[in-house]
Amino acid sequence: MFSKLQYISQGETAAMQLKNINEALDAGCNWVQLRFKNAKENELKTTAEEVKKLCETYTATFIINDHPVIAKEVDADGVHLGLTDMKISDAKNIIGANKILGGTANTLQDVLQRVEEGCNYVGLGPLRFTTTKARLSPVLGLDGYKNIIDELKQRNIELPVYAIGGILAEDISSILQTGIYGVAVSGIITHHPNKKELVEEINAYIL
Repeated sequence: MFSKLQYISQGETAAMQLKNINEALDAGCNWVQLRFKNAKENELKTTAEEVKKLCETYTATFIINDHPVIAKEVDADGVHLGLTDMKISDAKNIIGANKILGGTANTLQDVLQRVEEGCNYVGLGPLRFTTTKARLSPVLGLDGYKNIIDELKQRNIELPVYAIGGILAEDISSILQTGIYGVAVSGIITHHPNKKELVEEINAYIL
């Protein structure tokens, strides 16, 4: 069973990435997605190797954003791909059928595409405007999530769908009422002065 709370890493440097991931794990997160967009390939691989060790120490799931080859090389638990990234089938051939494959979605059609492609989970968003992504898809809002989740239920589609994008701690209770499986967050954990308290608060909602 997948964790209902995903931490998506932040940091302009490898040192900041590792600091933020270490603190998130220490606070109780047990699913980390390494998202290090501005890193060169060798820096990303070196960072991924260190994150792999951290996640092993904390018995956490380790996903790499965008890079299935590096995910295979460091034996990460899986990879997460955007809608314009490599095909899911090609990524599966690289990392192996036993690994986790996540995909981004913004609409019902995107989610259905991800189901057809064989994704193990979907990151659906954004909830609202966020500065984390340079090219932001149209915001969904709570109604957008509810409509998509209701449609998936009507089609008897069971796939973990995570809300992502601009989520604040006070949103989580309302998000979960839409029927969503879990939440993927970055800034609210990265910048919180008491991460452990925040993660406990989030887990109280979602577990």
